[in-house]
Amino acid sequence: MKVLANDGVSQSGIDALEKAGYEVITTTVAQEQLINYINEKDIAVLLVRSATTVRKDLIDACPGLKIIGRGGVGMDNIDVEYAREKGLSVINTPAASSHSVAELVFGHFYGLARFLHNSNRDMPLEGDSNFKGLKKAYAKGTELKGKTLGVLGFGRIGQATAKVALGAGMKVVAFDPFLENANLELDFFDGQKVNFDIKTISKDDVLKQSDFVTLHVPAQDDYVIDEAEFNIMKDGVIIANAARGGVVNEIALVKAIESGKVAGAALDVFEKEPKPEMQLLMNSALSLTPHIGAATNQAQDRIGTELATQIISILG
Repeated sequence: MKVLANDGVSQSGIDALEKAGYEVITTTVAQEQLINYINEKDIAVLLVRSATTVRKDLIDACPGLKIIGRGGVGMDNIDVEYAREKGLSVINTPAASSHSVAELVFGHFYGLARFLHNSNRDMPLEGDSNFKGLKKAYAKGTELKGKTLGVLGFGRIGQATAKVALGAGMKVVAFDPFLENANLELDFFDGQKVNFDIKTISKDDVLKQSDFVTLHVPAQDDYVIDEAEFNIMKDGVIIANAARGGVVNEIALVKAIESGKVAGAALDVFEKEPKPEMQLLMNSALSLTPHIGAATNQAQDRIGTELATQIISILG
């Protein structure tokens, strides 16, 4: 059987599938040519990430397709229910990239707390001519230890981010409409473990208490963070969105930065990908990355292996 990994897959995934007797094709086929390619090559499994969409027209036009796999968590680029109604298996890898996203969020938080995103721009330009000026400008950083992290969305990624926060000495408060409490087990290098029981609270209570806020929610119709939410946050809050573009109102975010309500924000995702608004790209209070939350070698290895395991289990 043939597997088309249209947006790529790790070598660990390829190796596992080939060992099980599958032919893995990693050619990137243009969206408009995908239906013909799948049918001509007799593709049984289509693997995608965020670049390729799998809609009803493709599902209807490719009767030989048995599995659609998403390397990652969110499946909003796939018509999941329709595919399942048509008898296809739809799989994803919800656990594989959780820690990678959590570490990226904290990379941003540490950078924002100590102005690294700006200092790294300014030092090459002014480090030799304005060293003392830059030192003074960036001398009022803050520590994360002892601060409160608010987590909106307490699924796998939210919990992984909370674990990093607990390891950093932060208090964690969390909101999730589908979860009342979670037991987090922190594993350390020498086999020791520490358990934390986190009971979720209301969204408003999370926003009122938090010094740092991170979103780990699926795509939704309405903003999760809009002007009303900014208004009840602490002054000087720092926010991260590594979930989905469109869960934070970017216009309201810029206004909250200008008013001083928000001291800084990290965005890994944007309402208008792949062309984020210029006022975001040029805003010195923002720490920005180009949607790389899951993009670590370790996460991609886990994603590939997890997809391969599921495919082999389904098709035998």
